[in-house]
Amino acid sequence: MKLKVTTVGNSAGVILPKELLARLRLEKGDALYATELPDGIKLTPFDSKLAEQMEVAEKVMRKRRTLLRKLSES
Repeated sequence: MKLKVTTVGNSAGVILPKELLARLRLEKGDALYATELPDGIKLTPFDSKLAEQMEVAEKVMRKRRTLLRKLSES
């Protein structure tokens, strides 16, 4: 599905079609979570529990960067 980046006030935004909102079970005002993947970005409905878990995982990855790099080489 091709989407267009448009101006929203002093920012930029993407308008999500009604069909996509329905598939994601989203309504106006709901939040999305963007996950960066090797081949693009994945949008999912925002889940505060998942966001908290991702924050903890990112802290661990930053703190244990050297160990994780060594493990990935094995």
